[in-house]
Amino acid sequence: MTKLKQTWCPVEATLALVDGKWKPMILLQLKDGPRRFNELRRLLPHVTQRMMTLQLRALERDNIIWRKDFSENPPHVEYGFTQKGLTLGPILGALETWGEKLRPHSQS
Repeated sequence: MTKLKQTWCPVEATLALVDGKWKPMILLQLKDGPRRFNELRRLLPHVTQRMMTLQLRALERDNIIWRKDFSENPPHVEYGFTQKGLTLGPILGALETWGEKLRPHSQS
């Protein structure tokens, strides 16, 4: 039995950071600036609160986004891109542009 040599793949490494259904959607909402948790929930109404929290934690753990806790009344949390996360801008833009080309034309 021949053992295959494992090689590092940059595409696989990138996809591992932004994989899943909701991470790209969250990142797209953050591209114009920081947002509060509840604002993200309103912008992405189909994601559950639990899933939103899990995805945000994963992005924070991977240093793609930062989290700031405001101890005001009422308390709130805000999320935004880290320096590392900002480098995803061109990738997100390219995905958005490519996706627009897939949009079905209206038949008015």
